[in-house]
Amino acid sequence: MNPCLHLIDSNLDPLTETYGLSFYLQYLAHWPECFQVVEAPNGHIMGYIMGKIEGQGDQWHGHVTALSVAPQYRRLNLAAKLMNALEQTSDKKQAFFVDLFVRVSNRVAVDMYKRLGYSVYRRVLEYYSGDPDEDAFDMRKALPRDKHKKSIIPLQHPVRPEDLE
Repeated sequence: MNPCLHLIDSNLDPLTETYGLSFYLQYLAHWPECFQVVEAPNGHIMGYIMGKIEGQGDQWHGHVTALSVAPQYRRLNLAAKLMNALEQTSDKKQAFFVDLFVRVSNRVAVDMYKRLGYSVYRRVLEYYSGDPDEDAFDMRKALPRDKHKKSIIPLQHPVRPEDLE
């Protein structure tokens, strides 16, 4: 069975975005160093992170596309370890920061990211489609290359998805 199909167990949480197989494979092909899976001794997928390195100039950054830990493996610090791995990869690639988008209503995730050193950079209006659409926080963490932490100075006004660079 394709290993990407095993990730479905980790995506049972309604707040976790699930993508088509081709999307996962594209990330695996283009940014293999930013795609990590934690597997239990019994072969079950405990969690995974999928990210990429993108941008130009001082916007060169790591991006967390998806982070998910299966419900039975939560509270084991796996999310922090996966985030740390992507931060280290981003730092090695000379990124200025790592960013991610999270639903404003997902307080558990927002609080976890804050504990990991992320801060809200801006609010993105109606980023997640649904009924109704939902806003996202664009959260960022500066990396050592951003000595003055310019990348995390919060914007004072919300933006729309079409305004994202």
